[in-house]
Amino acid sequence: MITTKQFGKTADGKTVTAYTLHDGNNSMTVLDLGGTVQQILVPDKNGNLTDVILGYNTVEEYEQNGGYLGALIGRFGNRIGGGKFVIDGKEYQLYLNDRGNHLHGGKDGFNKKIWNAEIVGDKLKLSILSPDMEENYPGNLKVEVTYSFAGGEWKIEYRAVSDKKTCVNLTNHAYFNLDGEGKGDALDHLLQIDCDYITPTSPTMIPEGGYRAVKGTPFDFNAPKAIGRDIEADDNDLKQGGGYDHCHVLKNKCGEYIKYAEAVSPKTGIKMECFTDMPAVQFYAGNFLSQKGKSGFYAKRYGFCLETQAIPNNVNVPEYAEKGSSILEAGQEYHFTAAYRFSAK
Repeated sequence: MITTKQFGKTADGKTVTAYTLHDGNNSMTVLDLGGTVQQILVPDKNGNLTDVILGYNTVEEYEQNGGYLGALIGRFGNRIGGGKFVIDGKEYQLYLNDRGNHLHGGKDGFNKKIWNAEIVGDKLKLSILSPDMEENYPGNLKVEVTYSFAGGEWKIEYRAVSDKKTCVNLTNHAYFNLDGEGKGDALDHLLQIDCDYITPTSPTMIPEGGYRAVKGTPFDFNAPKAIGRDIEADDNDLKQGGGYDHCHVLKNKCGEYIKYAEAVSPKTGIKMECFTDMPAVQFYAGNFLSQKGKSGFYAKRYGFCLETQAIPNNVNVPEYAEKGSSILEAGQEYHFTAAYRFSAK
């Protein structure tokens, strides 16, 4: 069942609607502003409903504050080095909004748009048209993102098609805290990621080529460990990100649906299992969080992200594109899936 209510209005007077997907004891609330997941309520080990998503209470806060909390990201999630890519010999220069690089779609990314919303049975279908040369991306890009919430599982289906050859890399920027949003940092959460390599980065966090084996490094989460155990280790890649903010290259082939990660809160017993058919995930430990949220102030590392995607900057690094290219041919369908399954014990 999906219920709706007005969430508020934007600064220019547009109505923002909240859609709540109900699943027995669980529920998920989504805004048509940015396709933003504003709340997920799941029971902890004692049956107490817990909101595990960082977010805001008002439209004004979503418009004014940074962090991309819970939002859909596009056209290109994560970073493109120098904001440049080349298609068929033509160079495209994108907006530079992160230390001389392009981040999360640029100046006015998909997180700032009011999406068209349609209730289809127990699913919420969000769609948008990004016109040719918006943010200097070629092609009229039709995007459709479908959210469902059943059996404690939030599932995302991404689809897109362009009338010109272009590049696209969609993701969702949800911040999770399985203790409950606003309850403190998530450093004691036990995290496991099925991954042998990360992509090392430049000082401005751009993967420029090559892979780094995680074995014997702070990035090895193949066995569950607390997020905070090694986060302050003396490691160059870790220091450049101010903590974890790195692309973990998954073991699946692009398009192969797998479970790639699991996180557990020792306090609440809430477990989150993570699935995708994308080739990589950006694990971000919320190193720069600093804003007032729904139930209090969100300080550094009060939430963490697991953003499924293609490898950042793959449009400029052929060896990364081999794992899954973000170049989309005219008329070709972009189609990927991600899911987060919640339970407690």
